[in-house]
Amino acid sequence: MTSLPKNSTLPPPPPAALELSSRLQTLIEGEIRTAGGWISFARYMELALYAPGLGYYSAGSHKLGAAGDFITAPELSPLFGRTLARQLAELLAQDVPDIIELGAGSGALAAVLLAELAALKHLPQRYLILEVSADLRQRQQAQIAAAVPQFADRVSWLEELPDHLHAIVIGNEVLDALPVHRVCVDQGRIEEIGVIVNDDGFVWAYRPAPATLQQAVIAHELPDDYETEISLAVPALISSLAQRLHRGALLFIDYGFPAHEFFHSQRNRGTLMCHYRHQAHADPFLWPGLQDITAHVDFSAVAQAGAELDLLGYTGQA
Repeated sequence: MTSLPKNSTLPPPPPAALELSSRLQTLIEGEIRTAGGWISFARYMELALYAPGLGYYSAGSHKLGAAGDFITAPELSPLFGRTLARQLAELLAQDVPDIIELGAGSGALAAVLLAELAALKHLPQRYLILEVSADLRQRQQAQIAAAVPQFADRVSWLEELPDHLHAIVIGNEVLDALPVHRVCVDQGRIEEIGVIVNDDGFVWAYRPAPATLQQAVIAHELPDDYETEISLAVPALISSLAQRLHRGALLFIDYGFPAHEFFHSQRNRGTLMCHYRHQAHADPFLWPGLQDITAHVDFSAVAQAGAELDLLGYTGQA
């Protein structure tokens, strides 16, 4: 297992957490062997975050708040949710009955939105939550029952997206947690940066990129000696939502850039970042399952994936 770097200020995990991480590392190592000795970083990231019972979002550790690894705007203040509620109220008033939240975190945003929408006299008929983490689902249920019990009967949890959406779909810091592929341009060659395992643990390994990733790199005219992330999962999600949306809107809030900023020449090592106990670092192989792994969002790719919809707006959170 990757050890703590020298001079690191990261606090070491407790023994029980390290044991859980060791089990996840064994699972990932087995997958690498089964795949012939190499897996894409997207697959590594998927397992590190979502492997059942072991991944970061599946194993029950605290993610949000002082006892966790990071904090999101809804956790800092109700002002974010109250502001967002005003935008949602305008949409709900246009014969859109439901709200669907993807990845609702602790449930703090849902609770604030319901309270504020009630004050604005625009409560949704239903507030639906799609949550892949059983642990977070339990926390959301407890948060809503404690904060807005009078609206708990409007809230339910989905196992999968409905085939037809008549709703406002919101996702706060969801897209940046979807797996990404890593690619590089080296002396004119376009390579995918994947993961192998040796005596030192997980390490980066390179091989020719498949056509889909090569096309993305060529489209952005990336220079030599350049590394970045390409998400195939984000456009796939947006495209699926667009195809299902009968009436409503998609509203995503996240860290990211338009393509010309995302693939800027000065951002030549990408945007991959890990968060552990409110400290950021760049080693995704450190304690798999115990830290968050994210990459910024290419919002141009989001817009292109939803090209059959109308782009209503794009702006900074401020």
